[in-house]
Amino acid sequence: MNAATDIAEFLATRRAKITPEQAGLPSYGKRRVPGLRREEVASLAGVSADYYRRLERGQVSGASELVLEALARALQLDDAERAHLFDLARAASPVAPKRPRPAKKRIRPVVQRLLDQIEAPAIVSTVHGDYLAANALGRALYAPVFESPEQPANSGRFTFLDPAARDFYPDWERLASELVAALRSQAGRNPYDRSLQDLIGELSTRSDEFGVRWAAHNVRFHRTGTKRLHHPIVGELELSYETLTLDADDGLRLALYTAEDGSASQQALDLLASWTATPDPADRHLSSKTREH
Repeated sequence: MNAATDIAEFLATRRAKITPEQAGLPSYGKRRVPGLRREEVASLAGVSADYYRRLERGQVSGASELVLEALARALQLDDAERAHLFDLARAASPVAPKRPRPAKKRIRPVVQRLLDQIEAPAIVSTVHGDYLAANALGRALYAPVFESPEQPANSGRFTFLDPAARDFYPDWERLASELVAALRSQAGRNPYDRSLQDLIGELSTRSDEFGVRWAAHNVRFHRTGTKRLHHPIVGELELSYETLTLDADDGLRLALYTAEDGSASQQALDLLASWTATPDPADRHLSSKTREH
């Protein structure tokens, strides 16, 4: 990851996404490339064309917040994209960057006790997607990830390197794109994070699907949404999730999953909770066979 290269490619890809009509500009004839021209972005942002060309070459050192805000408006960036632009600009600053604290790999006992008292599926992970802990229902829900041969358990590693992910995630294409966009946001926020660089390097080397999405420079916040799962025991589920930060543990987050009351997904969760509570593995096997028939 290189801050100058990243900001150059980010600006170019955002510019390509906006048509003159979307920007309120007249369009004359067919264009050779999609999106706005550099001169048009410069005009919309209120800067000279030469200055914008320098920005799109990654020369953002010294760019003021006013200029960055003007670019965000001109390129119609959403909240995640705007934050990413500012993160990249800070990373390109000549001021020596702070050395990030190593990402935590363990959770405190009190966090595990809290997890165990939550009735909904609950999982603690790092912002890189490393799965560190879960309550019993969370571990059962995400058993394919926790039990994947691709270890340590990580959402990106499972999604792109384990063939089972395409069965577990019916909306694999959408989920894979959102996951990479969330990692892009983290990379902009923490460009000198060695563990994140190592993960991105591993995924880029081993997965063409990851590489294509990484090159798109899309970003997003990973906070809330819906997810469809095809669980090997209870079948299809459609769940809503909320992601909360653990303020006392920098870099860790808690994800909670719920289903609508009375829905088939809630019934499936209840069934999974009952299966999880069965102490004898033989009974679990028998009960799952019974459900299959």
